[in-house]
Amino acid sequence: MFVKAKDQVVVISGKDKGAKGKVVAAAPKTGKVVVEGVAMVTKHQKSKQQGQPGGIIKKEAFIDASNVMVICPKCGKAIRVGHKVVEVTGKDGKASKKNVRVCPKCGAQID
Repeated sequence: MFVKAKDQVVVISGKDKGAKGKVVAAAPKTGKVVVEGVAMVTKHQKSKQQGQPGGIIKKEAFIDASNVMVICPKCGKAIRVGHKVVEVTGKDGKASKKNVRVCPKCGAQID
């Protein structure tokens, strides 16, 4: 999946189109994400303990990952995530290859 937790994203379709927020959680198996302040739903919650009150709680719901685009941290534009293989030297001095996410517009690494 191209979206990870703590990515800054913009919603491109649905009732919250144009909203920006940070990804709180990602579910790769189902292809869904939870974005901060987007797709708010109301939940009627019963009190768990005697002293704790119940009531109506607003919380974020999962939305499909195809409805969001990652915002590049360098250029600030909504992008399709590109991938690039980079050589990384470890602590022991050995070189290894790592697949990183990049912005196709400015070439900056996302993670």
